[in-house]
Amino acid sequence: MQAHKKKVINIFAIDKSVDYKTEVLAGLTVALTMVPSAVAFSIMADLSPLTGLYAAFVVGLVTAVLGGRPGMISGSAGAIAIILVELTRSHGVEYIFATAVLAGLIQFVVGALRWGKFMRLVPQPVMFGFVNGLAILIFLSQVGQFKTPEGEWLPFIPFLGMLGLVLLSMLIIWGLPRFTKAVPSSLVAIIVIFLLVWGLGIETKTVGDIASIKGGFPPFHIPEVPFTLETFMIILPYALIMASVGLIESLLTLNLIDEITETRGWSNTESMALGVANIASGFFSGMGGCGLVGQSLVNISSGARARVSSIVSACLILFFIMIASSFIEQVPMAALVGLMIMVAIGTFEWVSIRSLDKMPKHDIFVMILVMFVTVVLHNLALAVLIGVLLSALVFAWESAKRIRARQYTDEQGVKHYEIFGPLFFGSTKAFSEKFDVLGDPEKVVINFKESRISDMSAIDTVNKITERYAKVNKTVYLRYLSEDSRTLLDNANKVIEVNILEDPTYKVPQD
Repeated sequence: MQAHKKKVINIFAIDKSVDYKTEVLAGLTVALTMVPSAVAFSIMADLSPLTGLYAAFVVGLVTAVLGGRPGMISGSAGAIAIILVELTRSHGVEYIFATAVLAGLIQFVVGALRWGKFMRLVPQPVMFGFVNGLAILIFLSQVGQFKTPEGEWLPFIPFLGMLGLVLLSMLIIWGLPRFTKAVPSSLVAIIVIFLLVWGLGIETKTVGDIASIKGGFPPFHIPEVPFTLETFMIILPYALIMASVGLIESLLTLNLIDEITETRGWSNTESMALGVANIASGFFSGMGGCGLVGQSLVNISSGARARVSSIVSACLILFFIMIASSFIEQVPMAALVGLMIMVAIGTFEWVSIRSLDKMPKHDIFVMILVMFVTVVLHNLALAVLIGVLLSALVFAWESAKRIRARQYTDEQGVKHYEIFGPLFFGSTKAFSEKFDVLGDPEKVVINFKESRISDMSAIDTVNKITERYAKVNKTVYLRYLSEDSRTLLDNANKVIEVNILEDPTYKVPQD
């Protein structure tokens, strides 16, 4: 209880070490980048633009206040939109709101049960593949801004104009920090491009060309769906996938920000906050959301380190919707495209390319596979899951090859097998092949000082070895078992019978 109170105080207390000017400017920059992406994600899911913008506000604000990672940005996401598009077309927007509520409940339970710690099981090659794939996705998503709504490339002159503005935006973002860091270079780039387009009357694509963002305060709205088991079974599969994708994206973003800032976030707190945020989003006409890597990197690269920037960003999105929509709709897309391309370049783990000749081949394969799945399927959760499973299989295979046995016979004629390496499902076959049942003497000791019995497959193998020796009237003793190995054997004692030497210095008795 004391730790919880302390965390709440830290969230809401005024911290004199926070640079509030930098936080506010970073929040403004992030808000400007979130508006067109939230609109695009809504359209991707066949929803009204306001559905995505409301989600960006509600999810962003709740996670900013309650989340476990200061400086992290959450909101409506493309991965969530991809999941929901089929449900939108088949059942309508009300089922989307209900799905967001159920997904939020699932995420809250995951956080309350402290399952967020399982993100530690994500290996570095999977992280490299995830981040690199995401960087490529961010870049490819910007290429679409050089096309017409019909999917055709812009005419030559407008294309060159758009390209020139994008390159100028990128140049400002790259070059300004070398002279001053008083204001975020990305915000300066947006302002310069806006003034240039407005002052010279340049015809170019703006935020308003995507869709109108004008609206009011998100209305409280209980999803109008039948409260029946049939409805629950319709939305449950989507809610489970949405909850999983949201948690994976949010916790991977949290880990990435941890690495960049060399600080530590709270994964379980973030999971519960995301759950509350999605529940609130469903009741306030939003499509739900999760952590956003791109916008989080924009925020961090702008100098933000506290919750202020995230809160400002969410509140500004609401301000844009209710009051400043006509102004924001005039912001040139070229400025935002340049910003997001620079984010993609900064997101890509270039060290993973430079280290290819030093990485194990299986790690390179995992990294490339995760990156490929991320880019081709646009499914970050599936990519990470495949990477983790493949890494686990590779680890099991490599560990299975490491088991070995050293043999000797003592002065009393007892055969000793000293086992090295873990005994688990992957190494049981190699373990069984180490023993010469017919050629061994009447007493055999298996020494586990440098090994351990890890699972039920290992227990079953030990039992079968014991039975093989028993059939030829020979006895097997187990020695130097670890506490967890003893516990496994004790729990299985109704199934198998083995002889355990309790005292490590005990000599096998002679007849």
